[in-house]
Order: sequence, then C-alpha cells, then structure tokens
Amino acid sequence: MPNLDDILRDALELDTDQRATLAERLLASLDHLPEAETEKLWAEEAQRRRNDLKAGRARTVDAEDVHARATELLG
Repeated sequence: MPNLDDILRDALELDTDQRATLAERLLASLDHLPEAETEKLWAEEAQRRRNDLKAGRARTVDAEDVHARATELLG
C-alpha cells in the first residue's frame, strides 16, 4: 500500500481543478461505506463530542436558539 505522506505530497502537486476533483471523489467514497463502518464512525464521533462537552471544549445549544439563529441568517 502506498505511503500516505507520498500520496499527499503528490496530490498537492496537482493543479487546482485536479485537486478539487480528487477531493470530490475522496469525499464521495465516504458515502459508500459499509453500514458497520458508518456505525463505528458515528459512535466515535459521538464519543468525541461527549468528551468535548465534559471537558468544557464544547457547549450545548437549545434547539429554539438554533432555529432562531437559522431564521435570522436565512430569512
């Protein structure tokens, strides 16, 4: 398997359009993960968010406040 650092170095040498295409394809590939992998990733994300809340690196926001802010921004 190729070394990730080598792949990144090569990718950064691509022109802007090629890098954008590569980024789109890489992101799209994440949409097709097996269900077990998706569940594992969401569980890890949930744990990270829980840890951030407990450590004071994040805070909760009431749904009403989110809705009001979205309405304010989007009209």
